[in-house]
Amino acid sequence: MTFDSMRVALRGVLANRMRSALTMLGILIGTAAVILLVGVGQGISDKVQDQIKSLGTNAIYVIPERNSRGQDRGGTSARRVRLTQRDVEALSDPVRGSALAAVTPAYSTSGTLTWQGTTYSLSSVLGAEPVFAHVRNVNVLKGRWLDEEDVRSRAKVAVVGVTVVDKLFGKGFDPVGQQVDFNNIRFRIIGVLEPKGSNGFQDQDDVMVAPISTVRENIVGNVDSYNLIAVQAASREALPEAMVQVNSILRRTHRIGPASPPDFVVFNAASLLAAGKAAAKQFQLLLGVVAGISLLIGGIGVMNIMLVTVTERTREIGIRKALGAQRSDILSQFMVEAMLLAGLGGILGVAIGVGAGQYSGGGLNPVISPSAVVLSFGVSILIGVFFGIYPASRAAALTPIEALRYE
Repeated sequence: MTFDSMRVALRGVLANRMRSALTMLGILIGTAAVILLVGVGQGISDKVQDQIKSLGTNAIYVIPERNSRGQDRGGTSARRVRLTQRDVEALSDPVRGSALAAVTPAYSTSGTLTWQGTTYSLSSVLGAEPVFAHVRNVNVLKGRWLDEEDVRSRAKVAVVGVTVVDKLFGKGFDPVGQQVDFNNIRFRIIGVLEPKGSNGFQDQDDVMVAPISTVRENIVGNVDSYNLIAVQAASREALPEAMVQVNSILRRTHRIGPASPPDFVVFNAASLLAAGKAAAKQFQLLLGVVAGISLLIGGIGVMNIMLVTVTERTREIGIRKALGAQRSDILSQFMVEAMLLAGLGGILGVAIGVGAGQYSGGGLNPVISPSAVVLSFGVSILIGVFFGIYPASRAAALTPIEALRYE
């Protein structure tokens, strides 16, 4: 690959500017698509992982299994399953639950908030204890979190998520200290939670949290079961043992044998995170394959144009060979031209892909990695080499007499 080959190749590219530009366009689109789609996949993967981590990586959640133990005598509905204070006390036993650092129950319901004539339907209202924030990895953006005095005094106070603030009060409004009515019961807002986004199931910011004693007394009534029990493992390393202990303890309190299906569901953020990572990787791979196909199509365009170029320049090849050009000279000339088209298209594609990757909006935040940029550009060059070999070999194989006779 000599300077002369570069000069001749560049002259050939410039001689047919429109055709060369259209050929590079295919490589440009393919390269930009690889960078952008891989970046989108990585951005979605990171977002899913961040949202799942917001559940608390050491947290374990227990909810009732709605359809356990079959149907009742009428065959129309399942037995009502309950998570009771007895379950909470059993899980809190340091002997049986040695891998458990904290246990806290919670009530869950829904309803309508009203403030100065504006109403908003909440998707989730939680009655929780102060320790719930530690287990659930909850932080306060403004104001304060619930404390033990709020629980003891059954205070009508609440902490709300940013979605509630935006929908009920308006964006940028500070609701701390405001009085709101929930199902005709007045609460005072004492804090706003840091935004968490969606966890794949619901908007985690569309929530109001009040003291568990207040919710039990004023909203759900004196019920004998909880909607949720949150458990924190002593450490991330102790999480598998904690899962085993939670299942074992609840099977004992619910009198369920080892061979019978449980009437409760136990899950943790770590298992959701692993599943989320696997799904995100598959999605990212799918996006990469789609982008790779577009790059492959661009390579086919390079091959097609190079075949046309060889046909058009057959007499030129014959003259060069008659003047002493070797097979390697002709081969390198057309190989360099194919690589030049692919390389220029790749450079422009990298610029457009990286530029488009800076856009963030509508929940889309692409993450452009240097490895994706280098890989996509390298593949564009390799495509130029791969799809330029056949046209270049065909040109180099022509004999001087056959080439000069071509019209």
